[in-house]
Amino acid sequence: MNVAFVDLKQQYLSLKEEMDKAIFSILDQTTFIGGEPTRSFESQFAKALGVKHCIGVGNGTDAIYIALKMLGVGSGDEVITTAASWISTSETISQTGAKPVFVDIHPEEFTIDIDQIEAKISPRTKAIIPVHFYGQAARIAGIRALCDKHQLFLIEDCAQSHFTKEGNRYVGTFGHAATFSFYPGKNLGAYGDAGAVVTNDDELARKMRMYANHGALKKHAHEMEGINSRLDTLQAAILNVKLPHIHEWNRKRQANAAVYTQLLRSMNLPLRLPLVRENTEHTFHLYVVQTDRRDELKAFLEEQGVQTAIHYPTALPNLKAYQYLGHQPSDFPVASKWQNQSLSLPMYPELTTQEIEYVCEKIRKFFAG
Repeated sequence: MNVAFVDLKQQYLSLKEEMDKAIFSILDQTTFIGGEPTRSFESQFAKALGVKHCIGVGNGTDAIYIALKMLGVGSGDEVITTAASWISTSETISQTGAKPVFVDIHPEEFTIDIDQIEAKISPRTKAIIPVHFYGQAARIAGIRALCDKHQLFLIEDCAQSHFTKEGNRYVGTFGHAATFSFYPGKNLGAYGDAGAVVTNDDELARKMRMYANHGALKKHAHEMEGINSRLDTLQAAILNVKLPHIHEWNRKRQANAAVYTQLLRSMNLPLRLPLVRENTEHTFHLYVVQTDRRDELKAFLEEQGVQTAIHYPTALPNLKAYQYLGHQPSDFPVASKWQNQSLSLPMYPELTTQEIEYVCEKIRKFFAG
């Protein structure tokens, strides 16, 4: 049996008639930038999340940068973020002229360790960017309380956590702004690059929309210098078809994760399984296990027809890009250990129980020697 890490074609085929109609309507109208599909997605996504404003942008990286810039983050400032994420989270901080300040991750939750944040706050700290990692909510209510205490901005990176919950609230609704990626492999994915930034702040929303459109809300009326980062109409039309299905897809991911956990736990293997934090709803963008024999296990599963992935092979402060900060791996012991042990198993809504059973059996066989 061959088990794909993710199979986007299955999802397309399940929506083929509606998806083709949406795509060809854009081709027929030849309205490729702006237009009703983009406005519709922004409105429906904001409504579904429970926020006032959604600004569609070119990708999730731009979303973070736009939020930082319009909150006034710049040269001389510091922004605290997690040691474990994709580089978008930290590179956008640097691009504003500010300095990224990394905090180690919680050893079981993989998100930023809230107990280590306050020690990193300095007079130059302007904002905190926690990442809701793998679909797991960071301890966001507590982080918001820290931000309020120290008068800091909170930007939630929700690239991997569409409709994840802490308590009865979706992540993305706690911060001054929150950012989303709709990269094709995400829980809610477009067919190319796409992203959004959301907020309940009317003036911040106006500024972010303006900045993303060359500093203008109306053509040629440039109130500032901005950038060009717009959610194109084709991607918006695709997301409009997918959005009504996101909760069902998340439930299927959760069900698949439960099957993995039940089977692997019953096998009593030297394998650390994902934790679902109490009072949260994990949406399992990724199902990540940990083992000291990660690379061997990955190679073995590949031989058995099982695709896996490593997200991410190097913790952010250990990257060459951040050598100038002078960090050592020992400064972030949990993230430095995590980078060598974590392996992402196949995870997508259409994954079958039979496929999961096959993956788990091959993992058992590997450890049985």
